[in-house]
Amino acid sequence: MKKTLLSFLSSLKLTIALLIIIAVASILGTVIPQQYGGGEAFRHLSPGLVKAFRSLQLFDMYHSVWFIILMGLLSLNLITCSLNRFPTSWKLFKKIPSLDRGKPFEKLSPDRILVIEGKPHEVIGRGENLLKKRYKRVRKKDTANSTVFYGEKGTYSHFGVYVIHLSILIIIAGAIISSLLGFNAYVNIAEGESTNTVYLGRQKGIKKLDFTVRCDKFSIALYKNGMPKEYRSNLSFLKDNNVIFQGPLLVNHPITVNGIRFYQASYGTIPGDQVYLTIKKGNDEEIIRKVRLKDSFYLKEKNAKLTILRIEENLMSMGPAVLINIQSPEGTMRFWAFEHIEKIKDRIPGLFKKVPKFNPGLFKPYYFTLNRIEKKYYTGLQLSRDPGVSTVAIGSFFIIIGFFITFFSSHKRLWVRVDEQEGKSRISVAATSNKDPVGLKREIEHLLRHFSYMRG
Repeated sequence: MKKTLLSFLSSLKLTIALLIIIAVASILGTVIPQQYGGGEAFRHLSPGLVKAFRSLQLFDMYHSVWFIILMGLLSLNLITCSLNRFPTSWKLFKKIPSLDRGKPFEKLSPDRILVIEGKPHEVIGRGENLLKKRYKRVRKKDTANSTVFYGEKGTYSHFGVYVIHLSILIIIAGAIISSLLGFNAYVNIAEGESTNTVYLGRQKGIKKLDFTVRCDKFSIALYKNGMPKEYRSNLSFLKDNNVIFQGPLLVNHPITVNGIRFYQASYGTIPGDQVYLTIKKGNDEEIIRKVRLKDSFYLKEKNAKLTILRIEENLMSMGPAVLINIQSPEGTMRFWAFEHIEKIKDRIPGLFKKVPKFNPGLFKPYYFTLNRIEKKYYTGLQLSRDPGVSTVAIGSFFIIIGFFITFFSSHKRLWVRVDEQEGKSRISVAATSNKDPVGLKREIEHLLRHFSYMRG
């Protein structure tokens, strides 16, 4: 049973099957919107199908339990394969053949035999130096009739596949770290305001940051046609009331603070905390007064204090309005002042009788109208924390090395025999390689060419 399980986990068929499933899942993850919007993008589908997609976590596939299980199975498959095959590779790496063997020189091609002038002992020293320059672990064996050299290089090529396996495992580990510990979030911050609370995208909740983000200033440059040319947020990041970083945030120029990357995602306007209030007393000329939320001023003629209690951008779908509180010797009253009160009266006959608090002339003889609400910009920030990115980068670096070792290197083994033939030195070269036969042939030709320079 144990052997069967190990055989299954280390099988190439399992590797191929997992890679195909992961590839299909990745295609689905590309076609189906992930994280944001999910099911809303498929409103044209039947509710049952959307429910099935949600239950299968297809709207958040890369964080789903089944996708993490697939990654785990692939990791286990790679580990098992590596452990099963590594002893063989290690044996090949450590193996040093006997130099007494004549087999490498059997049926040797004539183009791999070179006869040069000089006695063998004159050639051996120079030949040994030549081999040591080009090969590792060069060994020498003297026999009664000849001297045999053995050298090799590229022994590390046996481990290229394991470096690739390791790099894939590192990348998978980085992806899982990002999935479990990373997050994507967003937040809107009005100019001059600050927050340490952001809204999570995938988890659909809130998250408290261990620092505060403040929007010091928001600015926007427009083209002549009114389209935005550039918008930027001047941000300050504070911890324990101390600024830890300060700088501008622009589109495509993110800021990273405490491992969290901030992107300029959007902008907009919201009602500010100041309004322009039009005040008219009887037949007198109307005046416009700028008032801040919660601030007060006095209507001298009536010894009354006016305070703006609330500012609404669209009160009950009737447009901008402010809640006015007036304290006078006659008592306290509250009522709303709208920006478009005349249009509202025409649309809703008898409005002031139905809702007296909507009557802007409730405090006689004054009549109050909201002139406008001062707008202010907010900046829309997108946040991303990806703690596994450095791990993935390390894995990517190793996978490049692994591919280089696997496809661009080979284990070359070389035997050179020097003996005497009719008063001259005969040099025989035999070689093997685990791949790249063309490169091996060039290597032999290069070596024989250097030996030929020793003539005379």
